[in-house]
Amino acid sequence: MTLPRAVVESTVAFRDVMSDDGTLLRAWTNDPDGVIDGPTVLLCNGLGTSPWNWPALLHTDCGVRVVSWHHRGTSGSDRPLDPEQVGLDQFVEDALSVMDHFGLERPVVMGWSVGVATMFELAAAHPERVGGLFAVAGVPGDTFSTTLGPLRMPRPAARAVTLTASRVLRVAGRLLTPLAARLEVGPRLIDVLAHTGLMFKVPDPELAALALQEFLSTPVEWYFHLAVRTSHHSRVSLRRIKVPCLFVAGTWDVLAGARHMAAAAQQVRDGTYVEIRGSHFVQMEQPDLVHQLLVDFLRRVDVLRSVSR
Repeated sequence: MTLPRAVVESTVAFRDVMSDDGTLLRAWTNDPDGVIDGPTVLLCNGLGTSPWNWPALLHTDCGVRVVSWHHRGTSGSDRPLDPEQVGLDQFVEDALSVMDHFGLERPVVMGWSVGVATMFELAAAHPERVGGLFAVAGVPGDTFSTTLGPLRMPRPAARAVTLTASRVLRVAGRLLTPLAARLEVGPRLIDVLAHTGLMFKVPDPELAALALQEFLSTPVEWYFHLAVRTSHHSRVSLRRIKVPCLFVAGTWDVLAGARHMAAAAQQVRDGTYVEIRGSHFVQMEQPDLVHQLLVDFLRRVDVLRSVSR
């Protein structure tokens, strides 16, 4: 089902949230009118991405209230005064600030891409604030070493290649940003991308175009500055994770290898792994399936909470 742009944008409300270090964040929820009857989930989104990357959450009958925010320096969130004050540690602090603003005590946390590393670090550092972890196309830290998964490159080689490319793009970004701003973004471009292997066809190309347009509003050099800064954080020790976890991987994901996600699921005490034919954008390609997995996981966590009381 394709929703008109005006309808899609009306399903999201934005809030200003001050992080602990004084950085103003643009937070959002998919329940502006308080009509969604269901549990609340904190979403640690992909780097520089937006609500429009989650088609199934933009319907008032989705049954899941979502709270999230835009990363520092993207889509209305301020850059910190010190540009080095970005990375997983700061993302975790931002997550806590958003949780406090919306009154979330111990929600299930959902992550996508680098947001998976953020949510695992949040769960490890503040276990009392997390009720469960739903990971989509991402790994618990050291993200660069799990890229190019379908090529089955050794982790050190994958890390070297992608980190070097990110550093080059951080420097060259000032030249690329004006070109990205002039790019004609629409369903036709989404169709082209669907033939590159980076992503597959999506049921709502217009919404995907809106998501890409929002993503390209971030200067290229700042995006890759954020990406490189996340590489400074080591992998999270999964022995510290004591809550239920579900890992949802895309078989052909070139940014977060499915085999690395499967290995992480085996290391978690209460981990489950599901693999779907898709790419890094599996929640856009198969939104209903990923959403059903989320709903089922929320029910499972609720049952476990009831039993433990």
